[in-house]
Amino acid sequence: MWSMFRSRDAHQVLMAIVLIAIAGSASAQAPVPPTPVPYAEALRKAASDLFGKANLGTDRVELVIDPLIDGASGAQSAATRAMETSLTELVQASYPRFVVQPFSAEVLARDPVVLVGTLTAVNNQGGDGPRDAFRICLTLADLKSRTVVSKGVARSTLDNVDVTPTQYYRDSPVWAKDQATDAYVKTCQGTPLGGAIDPAYVDRLTANALINDAIVEYEAQHFREALAFYRTARRLPGGDQHRVRTGTYLASAKLGRREDAVEAFGDLVDYGLSTDQLMVKLLFKPGTTQFIDNPQTTEPYPMWLSQIATRVRQKGACLEIVGHTSRTGMPHLNERLSVTRAQFIMDLLLTGMPDGRGRMIATGRGFKENLVGTGKDDASDALDRRVEFKVIGC
Repeated sequence: MWSMFRSRDAHQVLMAIVLIAIAGSASAQAPVPPTPVPYAEALRKAASDLFGKANLGTDRVELVIDPLIDGASGAQSAATRAMETSLTELVQASYPRFVVQPFSAEVLARDPVVLVGTLTAVNNQGGDGPRDAFRICLTLADLKSRTVVSKGVARSTLDNVDVTPTQYYRDSPVWAKDQATDAYVKTCQGTPLGGAIDPAYVDRLTANALINDAIVEYEAQHFREALAFYRTARRLPGGDQHRVRTGTYLASAKLGRREDAVEAFGDLVDYGLSTDQLMVKLLFKPGTTQFIDNPQTTEPYPMWLSQIATRVRQKGACLEIVGHTSRTGMPHLNERLSVTRAQFIMDLLLTGMPDGRGRMIATGRGFKENLVGTGKDDASDALDRRVEFKVIGC
């Protein structure tokens, strides 16, 4: 009997050791998430690492800043613009060997160092929960060596960070995956120190500088100049970008060139359908399927929907219309609301193409596929309340 008890005790001890070892292994594999600090402190830390550890010798370095963006949506915001100003001031005050130059084709031809950066709302634990921190990523890309020569990263709290998109991005009616934006984000977030810069990013740099000029002119309400920049950029290598299509539509609409605007929006729709995904910002009253009470915002909606119906019919495509909501509210209510909004949009489309009923379905995702995810329910997370048109098999 004693031997039986001893055997059982030994087995229990052995199991306890195994469990402790498993727990220790799990804890070793799960890194402790960084502690977010106030935004200004986080930006200083990332910038100090970026410039202080740059492996570029001791000579004078020409530096251009390719405007920083939101890492999820690709949009510039009040915060990313402010980051650019802060970084410029920090360089001038503390790192004088870096000489900040304009982001222009002329300077890019001299192969300077390019600073790219993203500000991305994340769940600090790394899960699918609420976005409760910002990840700041800064990267220096040396065009002479075509390599990443320095990086700086930090986590900040959400407080006092204005991520409202700038006017061009706020006015943009459509969101789509864009190869130029993907290449920018990859260069910043996905390329390790010493790694080669994504060629897709380098190849588009000259066009990107011109597109940036167009955005600046648009936001200064110089719509003719903006339109000229967009049209010129589209003719350049790497210039056939989603941002150019969007800007051409926006500038044409602002100039009152209705036919040009309709054609440009149709071009946006064709691009989205060709990638099997078209995301349109249609703004609803909170908790309802009615559009917001802002005629200036909703005035083009009938034209947008008409163009979507027309282009879908021309292609003989079948659609899944997907509603999305922001994170505010109960999950089951958001899922139901997203479905009813998608159904509402499908009904509007069917008024223009009654023969399409058998080629469309309406579904909803609630807030499961938020792009921004902060749940502010304002202009900063309008993309989370989008309606998506997915091409599906008939």
